[in-house]
Amino acid sequence: MPDTRPPVATAQHEREVVRAALRRVGLATGLPVLFGGTIGQRGVRLTELLGTLTPHLHGLVIRPGAGLGGRVIVTTRPGSVEDYLADPRITHEYDGPVSAEGLRAIGAVPVVVDGSVAALMYGGTREPVPLGTRVLDAMAQAAARAGIELTVRREVERRMAELETAAVIRAAREAPAAPEWEEIRQAHAELRSIAREITDPALRRRIDEVCARLTRPGGRPARPNPLSPRELDVLALVAVGCGNAEAARRLGIGPETVKSYLRNAMRKLGTHSRMETVVAARRAGFLP
Repeated sequence: MPDTRPPVATAQHEREVVRAALRRVGLATGLPVLFGGTIGQRGVRLTELLGTLTPHLHGLVIRPGAGLGGRVIVTTRPGSVEDYLADPRITHEYDGPVSAEGLRAIGAVPVVVDGSVAALMYGGTREPVPLGTRVLDAMAQAAARAGIELTVRREVERRMAELETAAVIRAAREAPAAPEWEEIRQAHAELRSIAREITDPALRRRIDEVCARLTRPGGRPARPNPLSPRELDVLALVAVGCGNAEAARRLGIGPETVKSYLRNAMRKLGTHSRMETVVAARRAGFLP
């Protein structure tokens, strides 16, 4: 199995996403025991546990094909058993920890990112009773929301890596080639759009810092920037060819609001057209 482990900071964030999703399941269903974890080289390692009474599940690695969770990893589909220890449809490598915790009915759902399982979420009871469609649907909805959050985070990390690489290249060479500049500008504009969806303040600061590095040729500090973050977001999109409607769609604002930001940027930079404003922002080091 290939190593799909994310960087340490991202891995911690992904565990937090899984834990938050488990809490949502608990509030929606009332299940007494909830647990889960993220994918690694060997399988899904259980790190997030709510309502457990013993340490036996913590750190357990669920391998593809093994037990209920292993079946979910392979099929990427939710699964459930009414009585885990007696169910003939699953393998029973994990009967010891499950029995020690006293679990009987268990449901498992995958958190899917780009078609692959990124995490597993479980919910269970200590009675052999069907969990029911309502419970399984609530688990699936929480897993789908977690998958979206992880997808956004991973896309941000991918863009961050691209931009950080571009910043290194730019520091080493005074004048990048035209195709490379275009890639930098496209990535810069897209990342600023994605950043508006991020609630993690530390990650947003990191994004802003990398974007700022890209706009400073040879490390030369830009002059004080009079533009607001939103005005820069709009200019970054205009610079790569977006019209007002497309910029509005990407930023989640209205076209009239985009026009307002453009007017403000023109006033602050003393320009009279969209492209003149972009050129002035680039010369000042506010855009790559």
